[in-house]
Amino acid sequence: MKQSQQINLHFRPAVDEDLLALLEIEQRCFTSDRLNRRSFRHWIHSDHGNLRVMQAEQTVIGYGLVWCHRGTRLARLYSLAIDPAWQGRGLSQPLLDTLEQTTAEQGYLFMRLEVSKQNQTAIQLYQKRGYRVFGEYHDYYDDHGDALRMQKTIQQLSDKAISRTTPWYRQTTSFTCGPASLMMCMASLNESVKLGQLLEMDIWREATSIFMTSGHGGTHPLGLALAANRRGFHVEVTLNTQAPLFVDGVRAQHKKQLMTVIHQQFLQQVAESNSINITYENISQNQICDWFNQGYAVMVLISTYRLDGKKAPHWVTVTGYDDICLYLHDPDNSDPNQRAIDCQYLPILRADFEKMSSFGSGRLRTALAIRPLE
Repeated sequence: MKQSQQINLHFRPAVDEDLLALLEIEQRCFTSDRLNRRSFRHWIHSDHGNLRVMQAEQTVIGYGLVWCHRGTRLARLYSLAIDPAWQGRGLSQPLLDTLEQTTAEQGYLFMRLEVSKQNQTAIQLYQKRGYRVFGEYHDYYDDHGDALRMQKTIQQLSDKAISRTTPWYRQTTSFTCGPASLMMCMASLNESVKLGQLLEMDIWREATSIFMTSGHGGTHPLGLALAANRRGFHVEVTLNTQAPLFVDGVRAQHKKQLMTVIHQQFLQQVAESNSINITYENISQNQICDWFNQGYAVMVLISTYRLDGKKAPHWVTVTGYDDICLYLHDPDNSDPNQRAIDCQYLPILRADFEKMSSFGSGRLRTALAIRPLE
């Protein structure tokens, strides 16, 4: 039987002329969830994908597709397929190696994937190549089979990573990233916190800033602090302004006035609490790490520009840090290319996070840290 080292393989980025060959391989390899012509064409031209074909004897015999998470250093192996006529010859390994190398050259640090628990051949390949299981999805596939989540570091990182196991929760509306992030913080410290939409909406009603540029109002850091305090948590809030928040996001004067009233109400309620502290200064990464080391759970307001090209305020939960990255849970899973695995423990380079954690023309920086009341 031929082995991969005896076959003259060539790897290159896919081009439009490969579409027919890619579709034929997809048809032969998969019975469901196939990529179609439109999807392949999208990935060929995407800035956030790495689609490579494998050739032998001047024929395309396989491909690999990696989805590169915008704004982070996380990539996911989206699909890997080899023509059945060429299977069993050890070709998956060099194809995977090429995908890892070229993805690392694009600046990505981690590769993730999902694989069926029943696919022992694939699991053994990934384990041999350094992938490690870090989670599991139950009832993941159409046949109700389970999937393992696996990850590999494709560029060397610091060994001094500090992290906390944090359950991930997907926000159920476009305006409840704040409640979702607070819920993840609370659940990381107290296992009895039940993540669900009822709690999500309760917190939103308590913490809403009333208006935003469009749609429903987002959540105010002081409103979130009060919601956490009511549920048994001490809260530290860092704000770099004493002015009413988010008023620049609305045009109508009566809306600005109402948001100012809400801001003042939150301030008064915080003053009446003896377990919420406000510090007026720019939040620093050192402060976030110090909070983390002291046992706090931390959430930060970011701008989504580096994630989706939009300039919206968005709350995320910090799950860990090392010398190179901060790691986040993002409650927003609305991108059709994303799966839950793409929103958890996201690696953000510290330099990228510094720019990301500033919102709007006023450069708003704010964060919350919570811990259970003693």
